[in-house]
Amino acid sequence: MEVIIDQNSGYCFGVEFAIQMAEDEMVDGPLYCLGDIVHNSMEVKRLNEQGLEIIDRDKLKEIRDSKVLIRAHGEPPETYQVALENNIELIDASCPVVLKLQNRVKVAYDKMNKIDGQIVIYGKPGHAEVIGLTGQTNNNAIIVMEDEDLEKIDFSKPVTLFSQTTKSTKGFYRIRSMIEERIKAQNGTLRELDFTANDSICRQVSNREPQLKKFSTDVDVIVFVSGKKSSNGKALYGVCQQQNSRSYFVENENEVKMSWFNADDTVGVCGATSTPMWLMKNVAEYIEKTFSETVSA
Repeated sequence: MEVIIDQNSGYCFGVEFAIQMAEDEMVDGPLYCLGDIVHNSMEVKRLNEQGLEIIDRDKLKEIRDSKVLIRAHGEPPETYQVALENNIELIDASCPVVLKLQNRVKVAYDKMNKIDGQIVIYGKPGHAEVIGLTGQTNNNAIIVMEDEDLEKIDFSKPVTLFSQTTKSTKGFYRIRSMIEERIKAQNGTLRELDFTANDSICRQVSNREPQLKKFSTDVDVIVFVSGKKSSNGKALYGVCQQQNSRSYFVENENEVKMSWFNADDTVGVCGATSTPMWLMKNVAEYIEKTFSETVSA
């Protein structure tokens, strides 16, 4: 058996940057983090043992004179206001791609306000990044993810569309096409003023799909490592399944079953943008060691 780790898998730049900032700050003592720093329970546990305490927005309102890390997903304006009022020092690890998108959404919202238009965001309701984006619109943005969500849009008014940075490119362009058709049906035509679509998906994330498709077809078995909370993990695991029917989802090495493998298999270990490389290495080493022991027993 040969076990290969996909070198294109693992943290995106934004997550890697946030974790490095957290570790640097914790050299001087414990640190609060607003929400899970990454959607991976194993990594959250590792950092918690170093002194990173996860808090929610209610807890943020209660603490004072403390340091709080803002994770890569970004935060809405009210978070910064609470920090100012409570003398909280924010360690801002917001991903630069997300910060740029927040600014674009804010500018577009101000423009849409003048012409009675609407900001629509293709994303997961309640996702940390989406909360940050809608905060730029005074929480007036319309969130769409499923086809039925389009019923929230008034197609007689101008629409500006953005996407959560980690959503699939295919899904975004499908939603875009559906909105265009609804506007045409409503107005009889599609004028430039009626609809503006902004493909704001992070290419470091979207490029994982074609890379993962190739990796999945180059091996016999796929072991996909990801936290169960990760939206990106669910989407990328779906890509693996489409290419390779022998694909398995695990959160850590304890969920791996030796019955998945044959002696002559090439096994590919890969993961989400929220999966640390050390965890994929743990899984790969566990497969190699345990399968070898099973065969020799």
